[in-house]
Amino acid sequence: MRARKRVFAALVLASAVATAATTTAATAQAQQGPKFADDPTTLVDTSIGNNGDGTTFPGAAVPFGMVQLSPDTQLNQYASYDYKQDTILGFSHTHLSGVGCQTMGNFRFMPTTGAVTSSDPAQYGAKFSHANETRAPGYYGVKFDNGIQAELTATERTGQHRYTYPAGSGPENVLVEVGQSNGSTYAGDVHVVGNDTVEGWLQGGNFCGETGKERYRIFFSAKFDRKFQSFGTWTDGTITPNQRDASRGTQRAGAYLTFDPSKGDQVGASVGLSYTSIDGARLNRKTEQPKSFDKARSQAHTTWENELNRMRVAGGTTPDQRTYYTALYHSLLHPSVGSDVDNRYRGFDDQVHKADSTYYQMFSLWDTYRSQNQLVALLHPDKAADMAKSVLHIYSDGGWLPRWGLGNSETNVMSGDPITPWVVDIYNRGLLDNRTAHGLFDALWKNANEVPADQSIFRGRDGNPSYVQNGWVAYQNLPGYKFGDSRQAGSATLEYALGDCSLSTMAAGLGYQDKAKTLAGRCDNFTKLWDPTITSQGFNGFPVPKNADGSIVGNPDPTQTNAFHEGTAWQYQWMGQQDPQTLFGLMGGAGQAEQRLDKFFDMPTVLTDPAKAAADSWVTGAYDYHNNFAFNPNNEPDFAAPWMYTWTGAPWKTSAVLRAMRTLFTDNVYGMPGNDDLGATSSLLVFAMAGIFEAQPGSATYVITAPMFDKVEIRPEHGRTITIEAPGASASKLQYVSSVKTDGPGNRDNGGKLRQSWLSHKDLLRAGTIKIQLSDTPTSWGVNAGPPAVARA
Repeated sequence: MRARKRVFAALVLASAVATAATTTAATAQAQQGPKFADDPTTLVDTSIGNNGDGTTFPGAAVPFGMVQLSPDTQLNQYASYDYKQDTILGFSHTHLSGVGCQTMGNFRFMPTTGAVTSSDPAQYGAKFSHANETRAPGYYGVKFDNGIQAELTATERTGQHRYTYPAGSGPENVLVEVGQSNGSTYAGDVHVVGNDTVEGWLQGGNFCGETGKERYRIFFSAKFDRKFQSFGTWTDGTITPNQRDASRGTQRAGAYLTFDPSKGDQVGASVGLSYTSIDGARLNRKTEQPKSFDKARSQAHTTWENELNRMRVAGGTTPDQRTYYTALYHSLLHPSVGSDVDNRYRGFDDQVHKADSTYYQMFSLWDTYRSQNQLVALLHPDKAADMAKSVLHIYSDGGWLPRWGLGNSETNVMSGDPITPWVVDIYNRGLLDNRTAHGLFDALWKNANEVPADQSIFRGRDGNPSYVQNGWVAYQNLPGYKFGDSRQAGSATLEYALGDCSLSTMAAGLGYQDKAKTLAGRCDNFTKLWDPTITSQGFNGFPVPKNADGSIVGNPDPTQTNAFHEGTAWQYQWMGQQDPQTLFGLMGGAGQAEQRLDKFFDMPTVLTDPAKAAADSWVTGAYDYHNNFAFNPNNEPDFAAPWMYTWTGAPWKTSAVLRAMRTLFTDNVYGMPGNDDLGATSSLLVFAMAGIFEAQPGSATYVITAPMFDKVEIRPEHGRTITIEAPGASASKLQYVSSVKTDGPGNRDNGGKLRQSWLSHKDLLRAGTIKIQLSDTPTSWGVNAGPPAVARA
């Protein structure tokens, strides 16, 4: 009897211990809160934005790599892959994510079976189904309806192919197109070398049709893992068996390679790229050659896993995390490595040079200076510094700074002065050595005051003559100018003023006090366009473009298209954030400015139905930026507008607008509201969901808003971890900041609460843990606590 009592007591004790342990574990888990994803790559869907608006690509790349190996379903379109199509024409090695004009798509490979009878991709393209695609960061796979399976992965400078052919399908071929790309191609050669290698080059250019004169050259060297059974080449539509060399005629040039099916059903290829020479492509291929396709795929996966963990999040819904991590992925594809493994690169003088660090190219500056540049500088300060050095190389080699650099050529696309705040942001983050900083400042000073002699090569700030004299860019409808500043005189004036104001801080930091004073005197040049007599939607005073004599250009109605680049005066009126107090003074004070913002965003609807406001009240189409007075979240000029509430009496409204904006980004192919523009739009979302954003380009300051995740962990390269904690954060409901505490420096009270609504980049890096308390109702946090005007920062 006693023995049974002892056993029973032991069982009760064991049960109690187990229950206590379970309770303790559950309590500990609850205290820890939501957890970070074990592998954030599983939350990335590279098909997001693969429609006609987002223009992203689904293929294989590594962060900032030279190679973007991806399928093409169309040619000479914005993006060479459109999700609604069902035929793949081949797999090309270069793509730009979210670009607004067709370009790149170089060196297209395509597996086929049977006799090679046509060089036309419309004839040899293969049908496929999305159900048979596999997409992941660093990998793309598809099984065609004809049974061929294609797999792609990449290293920094190489594309890796693996094709598996169905049994009994006959000759196994790989077609290599050199003379036709997704954009203008002007020359190209292909060479079959020995019995396992194909090499060649092409010349492309004419991006967006601005000057039609810019050109880039790119080279490749492809080595296959099996010997050719036979081969041939083509020029245009003429195919010649057993011929090793071919040059582009008027359309195409390429080679076909046939493999003996009795020797196996799989063919692999390693393709090195270079912008210097075939020798450079060969060197890149040999240096980065993986031990196997699977090892290359595994390494690409590991690279992306580490990269996505640099700014990881916990909490939110699965769609929230899928949307966020895909945006982070898209943010880190460009700029692209342009130098070979030995740091040789082709400069803007079309000569080969050698840099002392990695050289980068593909600078979509009008887009990226507002959001993506800041993300790269935060997560990858070394790479940001090398990118700035690359821009200095462009200046040294070509004589001027770029506006939109494609390969080793200046396209002159877009307007304004994006290079200035882009560089100043990197400088004000303390990332430039003294020699680079002084060299870049000299280049920027020249850019801010002079005009290139031959504007077909570098257009520069073509509005400088009138701007420097009068304080505004005088409108001129110059022949041959599609994107020139003189044709977009209104927006160019505002862009120049923002750029000059930011440059004044760099001048002061480098000890150029007289130049700093001159540049600071241009900070408020946006006032030179302000016309207090213009009335719209019940508000008085708007910016208007001007002629040289000061008269108004075109239709002064600020809701209508005028000389503002991809926008209206309603949308551009907020581009004075370098000095919000002066800007708001023109509007009648901060209270009147807030009412304008409320009208701009349709704030009553934002507060009752955020998704309805975004879908019905705002500009919705990717290219519908003209003739409208509402917020356009799809295009860069409006990116900073939600944060303009920072300087009003209701900064909480920024968080409300961002919750509404979040509804436009979804975790499907149509989840990108506008062109991603080399990661610019994606970076906007990353910062908005994380709760920090630089609203004043060039300032290196971050405004704090309500995060959309319980926890954001930022791990800058070589830096300490920054943790943003916001318990209960949710993207699906309106929430506002009620208080912020930080472990690091900053303007804090004795309890560690942040008195200001922003942190400098330096203070963010030292912040440790930032604890944000959220409220479901509006708060007064952040009132009269915004960042200072840039020139006085």
